[in-house]
Amino acid sequence: MILEVAVLDIKPGMSREFESVFQEAAKIIATIPGYINHDLQKCLEKSDRYLLLVSWQKLEDHTIGFRKSPQYQTWKSLLHHFYEPFPEVEHYSSALKPN
Repeated sequence: MILEVAVLDIKPGMSREFESVFQEAAKIIATIPGYINHDLQKCLEKSDRYLLLVSWQKLEDHTIGFRKSPQYQTWKSLLHHFYEPFPEVEHYSSALKPN
């Protein structure tokens, strides 16, 4: 499993609208092959900051399967105008291997 991590800084005053639109966008990402689940966390210290965590079966499910899909264009049109600055996205795998 791969964990996609993105810190989303939303333009001031747009957080409520972002949360509403994200619910629609979440339905899109959930249809992509290799998608496992996601979580959107709101920062307690910075009211316009969110942490997006998306679990994928493998890295290419996100970097190729999603980002090169027609659904990504819809995701992008729904969400990208909320970000400032544009988020850096990183991918992680477990450092703890089972015995």
